[in-house]
Amino acid sequence: MKKTYKIDVDCANCANKMEEAAQKTAGVKHATVNFMTLKMSVEFEEGEDIKAVMQNVRANCKKVEDDCEIFI
Repeated sequence: MKKTYKIDVDCANCANKMEEAAQKTAGVKHATVNFMTLKMSVEFEEGEDIKAVMQNVRANCKKVEDDCEIFI
């Protein structure tokens, strides 16, 4: 399953850091962040709890860019 989320991030480099952090999160098959549209698309592994995975994605993104936000 693939979902798109609105994000808040200050710069393209920060968006890139968020994308890398999201892709390394367990349960995420693929993730992309578009700084221009301020959106993150996440494709989840089969059978994963999407809410739980997104909480982990948010936590991992906050580790690399503490002032970013993902609106779940």
